[in-house]
Amino acid sequence: MQNQSRVDVLGVGFDAVTPDAAVSRSVAILESRGGAVRYVVTPNPEIVESCRRDTVARDAVENAALVLPDGIGVIYAAKILGRPLKTRVTGIDYAAALLEICAERGYGLYLLGAKSGIAEVAADKLRATYDGLRIVGTHDGYFSDDAAVIAAINAAEPHMLFVCLGAPRQETWIARNAEKLDARLAVCLGGALDVWAGIARRAPVRWQKLGLEWLYRLLREPRRIGRMIKLPLFLVRAVGARIRGGGHG
Repeated sequence: MQNQSRVDVLGVGFDAVTPDAAVSRSVAILESRGGAVRYVVTPNPEIVESCRRDTVARDAVENAALVLPDGIGVIYAAKILGRPLKTRVTGIDYAAALLEICAERGYGLYLLGAKSGIAEVAADKLRATYDGLRIVGTHDGYFSDDAAVIAAINAAEPHMLFVCLGAPRQETWIARNAEKLDARLAVCLGGALDVWAGIARRAPVRWQKLGLEWLYRLLREPRRIGRMIKLPLFLVRAVGARIRGGGHG
């Protein structure tokens, strides 16, 4: 059952929050104790489309403590549907704010995902960037034994877990294992570890401000055209839903 306080964008409910509000709500979770780990997801249009086809992915997103609109296409679609969100909340910028808080307050962080060795490189660079940051463990994203990974995470006793397994695997993984994890907050962050490790590059700030990160990535990686073409199709779907007076799924 979708949270009725959320803004429905083609069947996925998003929290209408500013970046500062998203961070404040996350800090409140970090300061809490007990119970299953609560998690945050950052869907873009591609993830919304996955949720349309995959009920497991949709349920995982709906059960998140926060659903943040990462993709500019989600913001455009919400406007088209007549139910605008406050602003875009990019996952990697939101995570950067959390990293600062973790460094200041001594919260332990665990990094899960990417190819072998990437999380370790990312950890070293994050420690160099955020003085005092405690990264208590890392694990690559190439595993089939959930139990062993969960045991490793719990043994490290993190307050927060960054899950970078790609969508929708990361969302369904954390939803499936929330009751087994001892961390307080988990955040699904896609390819963030590759960025922090220096393997991938973010778009320049001027491209980010214009909402054209998708175009920057396409120009750098033309092979992504098959994925990028989904953005205009996503907006066409939003127009059709507005005409029909709907917008749900």
